[in-house]
Amino acid sequence: MSKILASITGVAAYTPSYVLTNQELEKMVETSDEWITTRTGIKERRILKGEGQGTSVMGTHAVKNLLEKTNTDPGDIEAIICATITPDMMFPNAANLIAYNVGARNAFSFDLLAACTGFIYALETASNFIRSGKYKKVVVVGADKMSSLTNYRDRNSCILFGDAAAAVMVEPTDDGHGLVDCILKSDGEGKDLIYLKAGGSAYPASYETVEMGLHYFYQDGKSVFKSAVKNMADVTVDILKRNGMAPEDVDLMVPHQANRRIIEAVASRLEISMDKVAVNIDRYGNTTAATIPLCLWEWEDKLKRGDVVALTAFGAGFTWGSALLRWAYDPK
Repeated sequence: MSKILASITGVAAYTPSYVLTNQELEKMVETSDEWITTRTGIKERRILKGEGQGTSVMGTHAVKNLLEKTNTDPGDIEAIICATITPDMMFPNAANLIAYNVGARNAFSFDLLAACTGFIYALETASNFIRSGKYKKVVVVGADKMSSLTNYRDRNSCILFGDAAAAVMVEPTDDGHGLVDCILKSDGEGKDLIYLKAGGSAYPASYETVEMGLHYFYQDGKSVFKSAVKNMADVTVDILKRNGMAPEDVDLMVPHQANRRIIEAVASRLEISMDKVAVNIDRYGNTTAATIPLCLWEWEDKLKRGDVVALTAFGAGFTWGSALLRWAYDPK
């Protein structure tokens, strides 16, 4: 009997219409297009505007686009997993709202929080549901409204983030195509290097936490840069070796879009040419859990059945990981 693998059988996305350019940021903080582009590679990012507009709004659009694209009845979806660190509210979770909005009445749903590595964590989770043989259609969403956590008076962090959502359909296959392997890692030593201090049970929201700016994203950029490059490269090497492959066997590497310099440094350590690396940070910025599926959406028409695709990410926690895919379908 052939081994059941979980395959991505479709991908779709949603990006807000409002474009926040470097030129607009120049009017908000002491910065410049040259300074931002040189240090991050970012030229613009999308921002979700409007009162009461949360992550589930983008996730709903992405999943509706996916269902239409794959000609899937929402009633056939058995599970929706949303990787996010910016749910609309603490509860109900964003996946519940998305499932309701798209009419997936037969699906169970939950959020998964692993920061920038969230999509890979969620993809592996969905794949295990599929490999169990019990489930046939699982949707994985990567979505974040990072503008909700961004301090637009901090020149170092406000330039980095954008808002977006992307979703993939995960289904079983027995022909060797799909998620071949996945390695997930975490280490709490990063707790003081990337965090959102207030809003949880340790520091509930109060006048003091708001006045102190503790509800904004914080990171120690230099330390995170070094850890991201090393761990993303190392875990990708490990997963390739474990599957009898080398970097030259990869047809497309899809790294988390945190910083252009990080992406280039990881590619350099792996000796993978940049023409085999998916990069769209210049147009979307860092959309956290959405970056990898957003790249898959943009590169979908360039991928063909059998291509080896390596995903790698690093995020708060620290969390990091890599997934190795054998792409399951030709461009549609």
